[in-house]
This record gives sequence, C-alpha cells and structure tokens, in this order.
Amino acid sequence: MNIILFSRKQLNHRKEQLETMLHEIERLGLNYTINEDFAAVIESLLDVHIPSERIFSERITGCGDDVVVTYGGDGTLLDAVTLLDDSTTPVVGINCGRLGYLTADDGKGITTLFERIANHSLEFEHRAMLAVEGDIPTPLTALNEVTIHRHGATMISVDTLINDKPVATYHGDGLIVATPTGSTAYSLSAGGPVLDPLCRCFILSPLAPHNLTMRPVVIPDNCSVRLRVHTRSGEAFLSADNRTFSLKDGAEVTLQRATRELILAVPHNNTFYDTLREKMMWGIDKR
Repeated sequence: MNIILFSRKQLNHRKEQLETMLHEIERLGLNYTINEDFAAVIESLLDVHIPSERIFSERITGCGDDVVVTYGGDGTLLDAVTLLDDSTTPVVGINCGRLGYLTADDGKGITTLFERIANHSLEFEHRAMLAVEGDIPTPLTALNEVTIHRHGATMISVDTLINDKPVATYHGDGLIVATPTGSTAYSLSAGGPVLDPLCRCFILSPLAPHNLTMRPVVIPDNCSVRLRVHTRSGEAFLSADNRTFSLKDGAEVTLQRATRELILAVPHNNTFYDTLREKMMWGIDKR
C-alpha cells in the first residue's frame, strides 16, 4: 500500500504528530510519497532527509492501492481533492487546524488511523461533487460549493434557471450552490440548512439578498442549474471551493452533479450526527 501525504507549507505543523506519522508508516511497512512543501516542513522540523524519489510537486496521481492522507484542516483536504487525478483514490484527513469537519481524525488517534489504513479497515462514504462549465477558463469540480459573489461595493444580480426554467433573480452579494457535504460550510454561514452528506440534493443559498423574502432552496441533484450574472461594476467572482475566477458582466455558468465522486474516509464509530453535535451544537446537553 502507498500513502500519499499532503499538506501545505504555511500551516502550524505539530512536531510530535509528524514524528508519529512517519514512525507508523515505517512500523507498518507502508510505502509513501509526499508533496514538496510538506517534505520541506518535515525535513526542517524533524531533521530527516526524504529521498527525492518520494517527493512530488504537481498533481496527486494514484497508482492502484493508494490512500491520500492530508494533514491540516478542511482547506488542506479541499486542496488535495483539487489536485487528485484519480476519483477511485480515497482521501483521509488528519486535523491540525480548528474545526476540521471533513477530517477523519483529530490528530489524537494517528496510530490507530494508520493501523486501520494498513488493515484496509477504514470506513468510507462517496460524496457528491459539483461540475461547473461555461464562461470560466476551464471546467471545474467542487466538493463543498460554487459561489458567485460581488467584486466591489455594489450588489450584483444572478439570474437562476433550473432545468432551463427561470426560478429567481437574486439581487445582493451573490449566490452559493452547495453540495450536502458543503452544507456545513459557507452555505451554513449564509443561513442555509444542514444536510446529511448522503442526501441527493443541492442547496441554493443567497448571499445578503436585497429582497428579504429570498430564502435558501433545496433542489434534487439531477437538476441542471444555469446562472447568469449582472454587475454594475463590470466584474464579479466565481469561487469553486478554494479557487477563484473573474466573471464579466453577462457571464453564464452551468452546474450539475459531477460524474466524479470523492471517496472520503469518515471517523471510526462516529456518525455524521455525532460530528454535528460535537463540532457545531455545543449548547446541546451531551448526557
């Protein structure tokens, strides 16, 4: 089995956790490759040398029996998904950030996590993703959400059509189209509902709508969503998870469920509702 380690250079890495990761990889006889930035961090913090043949710098390419292990937070995991070429390669997240809603381990169970990887006993879920194409430089996929948002101080308008039928024109700061996985991210901050990540639907959440009667809408994920942006300043932005592109006035994009899914490791013996209670609903009595 090959472990593909991925992290970002600017994170607050914890030396003892990195030592545990490398120790478990060696103890369990696992092969590994590591992205260039993460390799530099490990070499600096642990005073070790990582052979050049174990280091990659561009895309994450699986070659069969691979598992991507990300070390950071949800943003790091989203970066890895963006770089991952093979939709059959599962992704496991170790959290060293704050919330870490997508990660399978909070950094305290690294030994057990790598044993489960070696024993092929990880639990996975297939998560839906959004596919985006239109007036953008290249087609995109997103795990959490796609957002059209204003550039500057003036509001924008987003014409929204579902299966080519007009639904609404959202006037305000913009519009989020979120997956069930992304329902606990930006969409939630905009007042959107929390969805079980295995639901087959998408959320349309307006950003600071000028019309206060505009509310989030949940639609089936077999729908096609077409968005047309109008902006007084001549430009707006489209964000797909952690990537942002400029949109001209009148630009159109089409969103639909991607053919690709993410295979995401989930916490052992911990359901979505356990995670929801522990990470987001601290006021609930846990007795």
